[in-house]
Amino acid sequence: MSGPADGRRLAVLGAGAWGTTLANLLAEKGYAVTLWVHKQALVERITRERENTLYLPGVPVHANVTLTAHLSELSQQTTVFVSAVPSHAVRTVWGVLGPLLPQRPLVISATKGIDPASLHTMSQALHATIPAEKQCRLAVLSGPSFAREVSQHIPTAVVVAAPDRKVAEAVQQLLSTAVFRVYTNTDVLGVELGGALKNVMAIAAGVCDGLRFGHNARAALITRGLAEMAGLGVAMGARAQTFAGLSGMGDLVLTCTGDLSRNYTVGVQLGQGKTLPEILRQLRAVAEGVPTASAAVALGRRYRVEMPIAEHVYAVLHEHMKPHDAVMALMTRALKREDV
Repeated sequence: MSGPADGRRLAVLGAGAWGTTLANLLAEKGYAVTLWVHKQALVERITRERENTLYLPGVPVHANVTLTAHLSELSQQTTVFVSAVPSHAVRTVWGVLGPLLPQRPLVISATKGIDPASLHTMSQALHATIPAEKQCRLAVLSGPSFAREVSQHIPTAVVVAAPDRKVAEAVQQLLSTAVFRVYTNTDVLGVELGGALKNVMAIAAGVCDGLRFGHNARAALITRGLAEMAGLGVAMGARAQTFAGLSGMGDLVLTCTGDLSRNYTVGVQLGQGKTLPEILRQLRAVAEGVPTASAAVALGRRYRVEMPIAEHVYAVLHEHMKPHDAVMALMTRALKREDV
């Protein structure tokens, strides 16, 4: 699982499980990688232990990975940047780093989320934050990819999207390994919406499982959830077929059925009767579906797309609706056709 490095220095921003995993993946291919960590104390801990015991325990941090808590140290010889910070931190981090960037940097967004305030996808947030004169080349990475399984070299397929297919193909070559297969796409909006909205559906699937509603309910939830995702995406200008791909159906199935999903776990515990503040206090990492639920509802209203699952997830998360009542409300809605 190695390949020749080409002299480029790479930076990964965000030392959560996914950022650490991507830094290791690139380092294993022979690249010199700098991993930016938010807190100096965590830099010192990972450097000392050569393991991210907080977010990715049991996985050694590759020798080609160096760590820093200073964004200014990334800008001098770095030409490729992978952004894996939580969605709520994207504008803050890149507001500092953006002016320091070299000309024509390659920026790969690996964060799945929608900004609830602006309703921007992560690539839109980056475009709004990075100075235009830097002429940034931007791509987005998405698809069904639990960080732990990628770290264990379990076969995984993902997708990278960019408006310019040559940029997508460059990222494809950069990230692909014998067990990490990267496809390309030019539907950036569709790929990002799929990766963000599936987290909302994963909370709903977790609620169903927490309530012990069984396989029928989960299958219905996944299917109708995909319909909601695609309906909104098409209304916003994305391609319907994107939602049948890795960033849509692929990621949706993964996060609605896998217990490694933080969003699914939030839903399970809600279904079991725990409160959202109680659940979030126990999580070490961000469950992106929680803020994305409000963004999904707002986008549905803006584009006049019915999103009943997202609306009821929002009601459970933020309006104290009981999970069982939310499911029953969905089941007793007015009957309708499936093929419209």
